[in-house]
Amino acid sequence: MDKLDFDESYALRYLNQGFSGGEMKKNEILQMLILNPKLAILDETDSGLDVDATRVVSEGIARFASEDNAVIIITHHRELIKSIVPDYVHVIINGEIVKESDASLIDEIEEKGFNWIREEVK
Repeated sequence: MDKLDFDESYALRYLNQGFSGGEMKKNEILQMLILNPKLAILDETDSGLDVDATRVVSEGIARFASEDNAVIIITHHRELIKSIVPDYVHVIINGEIVKESDASLIDEIEEKGFNWIREEVK
């Protein structure tokens, strides 16, 4: 719980009752770390988080990801993956993977935006 900046009193609360949005997201990461699944799919885990909570969540995900555990992260924001270096990056437009690459694609998208990819797939 310390690694996710949780106060010990949080352990006494009912699951997801009385938690803020950021606390619930951190709680989800804590559950993932405890359950240790082979695959975790995180869909916009950074949604509604402030900068500090996003950092804590991304560090928790980075601790989890290993050769024994795979993580699929769905996000629109670079901030979440600052602590995580993905092996693969996929861009999905209208439900279809239109671009695949290594982590360098994130920097390219950050620099150019998404329009060049949309133009490329026309």
